[in-house]
Amino acid sequence: MTDSLSNLNYLYLIILMVMAAIPVGFFAGLFGIGGGLISVPFLFFIFDFLNLTDDYTMHLAVGTAFFITIFTSTASVLTHRKHNAVDLSILKTFGLFVILGVFFGSFLAAILKTKYLVLFFSIVVFIFGAYLLLQQENTKKIKPTFSFFPKAVLGFISGSISAPMGITGAMMNVPILRFFGYSITKAIGSAAAIGLVISISGTLGFFSTGLYLDVNLPLSVGFINIPAFLIFIPITTIMARIGVNTVHKMRKIKAQRMFGIFLYVIGTIFIFRYLSL
Repeated sequence: MTDSLSNLNYLYLIILMVMAAIPVGFFAGLFGIGGGLISVPFLFFIFDFLNLTDDYTMHLAVGTAFFITIFTSTASVLTHRKHNAVDLSILKTFGLFVILGVFFGSFLAAILKTKYLVLFFSIVVFIFGAYLLLQQENTKKIKPTFSFFPKAVLGFISGSISAPMGITGAMMNVPILRFFGYSITKAIGSAAAIGLVISISGTLGFFSTGLYLDVNLPLSVGFINIPAFLIFIPITTIMARIGVNTVHKMRKIKAQRMFGIFLYVIGTIFIFRYLSL
């Protein structure tokens, strides 16, 4: 890293990463998200503080976040499966179009201005947040109905939006799965599995892009920062399990309402970010 950093700065960096990893992992498990919504901003400001790069700070933050969420999502999915809350069959077609959407979203991010992507993202978040807040709890079981066409279209859209933001798409996929009849816990668990697919695809995309551009970033491979990865992984993996166990002890409607409020908080943050661009 930069020669101007003292030992105190390195210690401060480690403390910041540890503090960031705790809520990232917990919310990953609680809401079935990969944690990119929280980890990307934290990593961005940490890398910016270290002055690692002027041109690729956001690329490094997103790429590193995607790599971290592979492990966070895996821990989340495995724990959700213990509660029988993951429908792996959704990955057969939905997951395929999510991957296609991720690659398209990466290309889209390169040609569109960030300001318009942030505004669009904020609008989508508010719509889905409103749906979860207004949706009533079903007292009887509903068999999910999810035909091929909506799987293809919504999977592609989910991947397209997730890629440039460094997120695993749970804020879209949980409401989508709820709309098609999944219970809130089943929707969160299945969204975590979909998020694992997105995080793997996103990692490959940013890793290969960094190698192709031949970037030379300190202690990084492609657009993946190794120290951040090593600090985040053990903490987020443990906290993801705690988050998953927490959501399965809550009333289902309470978890749904909390996720809706969470989306509104994120949407508001993105609106302020849009206004500052």
